[in-house]
Amino acid sequence: MYFVSSMAEHTSNLIFDPFVPRRYLRNRHAMTIAGNFLPRQSSLPAPEECLYRVDATTQVLCHCHWHADAERRATVIIVHGLEGSSLSQYVIGNAGKAWAAGMNVVRMNMRTCGGTGKLTPTLYHSGLSSDVGAVLHTVIEQRKVTRVGLIGYSMGGNLVLKLAGELGANAPAELKAVAAVSPAADLAASADAMHVGGNRIYEWKFLASLMRTYERKRRLFPDIYKKVERFPRTIREFDDVITARYCGFENAQDYYARAGAYRVTKKIALPTLLIHAIDDPFIRLLPETRASIVANPHITLLETAHGGHCAFLAQPNGYDGRWAERQIMHFFLHHGMN
Repeated sequence: MYFVSSMAEHTSNLIFDPFVPRRYLRNRHAMTIAGNFLPRQSSLPAPEECLYRVDATTQVLCHCHWHADAERRATVIIVHGLEGSSLSQYVIGNAGKAWAAGMNVVRMNMRTCGGTGKLTPTLYHSGLSSDVGAVLHTVIEQRKVTRVGLIGYSMGGNLVLKLAGELGANAPAELKAVAAVSPAADLAASADAMHVGGNRIYEWKFLASLMRTYERKRRLFPDIYKKVERFPRTIREFDDVITARYCGFENAQDYYARAGAYRVTKKIALPTLLIHAIDDPFIRLLPETRASIVANPHITLLETAHGGHCAFLAQPNGYDGRWAERQIMHFFLHHGMN
């Protein structure tokens, strides 16, 4: 592994562990699939179901784990990826590590996700950083917590980076750190990469799930959502005929341009960790975006040769081998989340 750290190069080797891919998982697809399907244990206590209002017509469901002295503890808010939920394995994994470190945990479902379609007449998309911001502000106000960190994976990574950039120097004092794993910051390039070669298996998986979500939404709100004439053949086509049409964008390209965090990474002004694998099958970090990230003294970029998409499975030497989750905890604890 090699580091690109514009924030604290002299401390990188002290904070982070080197990444050595698990045996037989140097192939990007094998790593990605194993990261998604390998079973894992959860030691989380039963959650409290919290409904947070994010706009006039929308509530989102969060599964929350509060310590008895919650206001004295650091709190992490975890945001899932495309077609994920608060039950996604990487969400549970990060939540377990944060809870074990003594933190409160908020596992957020984006609007419509996690079986919450009835809570809003709208769809979710990769630009709704305002939803994450609304949950952040509500948690701070209601729970009186003074140290909060945001964690996002893939689409969720884009959302937390976008929010951090939009907040800039005006981020609430309670927000101490942000972490994004395999973030889809360059949405157009990443969507198009789905349609290349072996990545079609991921594209079809996402399309099948997205269309199931859309059909459920259409049954709930038949006056708003119309039957699609044909099954979209690409992610870009889905975003053209559904996301753009129902979420206020001109077309898929307009959506990608306005929703991608690449536009605002230069404005991020709080400690931010970005973890990206060079062999990620479909998330593309374009040279211009990478240059903007490296130039920002508040962002620490960890790039690995291997790691796949949201996987980063290392040898389980003394821990479960979920390397990215472990580095996030190192980073948060280093930046006052203890």
